[in-house]
Amino acid sequence: MAQNRGAEPKYTVAIEKNLAMRTRDGITLRADVYRPDASGRFPVLVMRTPYDKSQQMAMTERDYFPPLGYVLIVQDTRGRFSSEGEFAPFVNEARDGYDTIEWAASLPWSNGKVGAVGQSYLALVQYYAATLGPPHLVAMCPVSGPITYYENCIYRRGVFELGWMLAYFSFMAVNTLERKGIYQEYKAQLDSYLSHPELPLSPFTTEAYRHLPIADWGERLKAGAPHFADYLQQWRDGAFWTATDIRPLVRNVTVPMMHTGSWYDAFQFDTLTMYTQMHRDARSDKARRGQRLIMGPWAHLLPYSVPTSRGTGDIDFGPEAQVELLADQERFLRHWFEGREDEILDEPPVRIFVMGDNRWRDEREWPLARTRYTKMYLRGRGRANSLRGDGALKFEAPADEPADQYTYDPDNPAPTRGGTTLGLAPGVFDQRDVEERDDVLVYTGDVLSKDLEVTGPITMKLHASSSARDTDFTAKLVDVRPDGYAQNIAEGIVRARFRESASKPTLIAPDKVYEYGIDLWATSHVFKAGHRLRLEVSSSNFPRYDRNQNTGNDLFVDRELKTARQTVHHSGPYASHIVLPVIPR
Repeated sequence: MAQNRGAEPKYTVAIEKNLAMRTRDGITLRADVYRPDASGRFPVLVMRTPYDKSQQMAMTERDYFPPLGYVLIVQDTRGRFSSEGEFAPFVNEARDGYDTIEWAASLPWSNGKVGAVGQSYLALVQYYAATLGPPHLVAMCPVSGPITYYENCIYRRGVFELGWMLAYFSFMAVNTLERKGIYQEYKAQLDSYLSHPELPLSPFTTEAYRHLPIADWGERLKAGAPHFADYLQQWRDGAFWTATDIRPLVRNVTVPMMHTGSWYDAFQFDTLTMYTQMHRDARSDKARRGQRLIMGPWAHLLPYSVPTSRGTGDIDFGPEAQVELLADQERFLRHWFEGREDEILDEPPVRIFVMGDNRWRDEREWPLARTRYTKMYLRGRGRANSLRGDGALKFEAPADEPADQYTYDPDNPAPTRGGTTLGLAPGVFDQRDVEERDDVLVYTGDVLSKDLEVTGPITMKLHASSSARDTDFTAKLVDVRPDGYAQNIAEGIVRARFRESASKPTLIAPDKVYEYGIDLWATSHVFKAGHRLRLEVSSSNFPRYDRNQNTGNDLFVDRELKTARQTVHHSGPYASHIVLPVIPR
């Protein structure tokens, strides 16, 4: 996939404000139109946003595409800012998106060919609309759009995304309260929960994150985000979440897409899932062959105008990490709008940034066909607690080794330090302060004599027991540099009651050994010669995830906290291990 430096602007821009569109059920949605100030008809790009069409979320596209010869339509979604109706996340986006695309094709400046751009919720709405197959839709460029709200977004397979859910829906509640004319009544209460109330999307205070029961937040946010209480009540998988899941509808997609995601993105899983499923299951051969994937070394809300950022957290991946993503999108869209898709269909469809080497690489598939899935085993003499312990990570399986134990106290949880999070500081951070804790088991490999590339999905099989009836286990893959800096690479979590089924949870028997599968998602990273691999195992990542209170009671209604004695086994039939997607070099 060739990198494009961008076309030269050709037009000045005319603006039409608050154009009204009626949806099929009679709701008026309003949009601002930015178009070339010239005669003729042009291809149209649609952006649909719940964040106010006049604000910064759409400014980069507004400034970039219209001067190049595109009409850009920026619309407030249903129930947000200038548009009528009630806001209900995800519920109306497929139909409203379809109606908007077909309306856009009929506008006097349109040549009848419509595409879509935007990131986050602005990508989510693209995926939804595509599942209904709008006739005038030609191509899309979603960036970091969530599509699996129970498996990953509001929950991570049953573990509540506390850190960003509270921040996000408090932020979203503001416009709803303003529309009802009652914002000032709630402002003082909302501000009291925020550490920086003057910021538009602010992290909560420690006390707010720790508040129990979590179900109280449903009542606190009820006036501005009434659906939040529903999300807390629906803590099992089932029909409520199935109705929002796009994956079964991928077979209806008829258009090519350029999917862009990031290794430290909260919705990394979704971007990779949408690319792989559309590449395999989209309705037409053109749509299947037309899928493209870009995965960069960024976090979620990358400043992707021209150019992108060079990294995330406290790391800079170098100048090559900085790309002109909008230029790549424009090249992709232009080929499909002009009917010259044959010029790009034979290009490698996958472009990944390989961290460690800090360079881009084109590939023909995802995951890579040449992957060698390789096990590394937890080893030690029973004292893997903290950096001071004896935990080891080896390619050789253990024979007979004592288990490791730690006490998980939900009143003193292991803290979040970067990672694929949102609403909290994401990306790369030194993990050594976390690894100093006795409730974090640390398994460190030998110094590498040569580079080791890990590119693809990472999983773990953990054999563990607990004194509790329900608990959590976390896993984090880390790159230890020669100076000791511990760079987080990938992470995952499992809630014991959901080990077999997310829809039919079952508690565990105290002190019985179970096998837990932990999905650490994916990465592309080279552990350089002289570095070491490390794996952390613990029971919390707070406040990103809600704390497992170890009671076994229904979720979110409990005030009680119990400590749990956790035992991690790595011997004989209980050989706990991580599975790495190793790429031969």
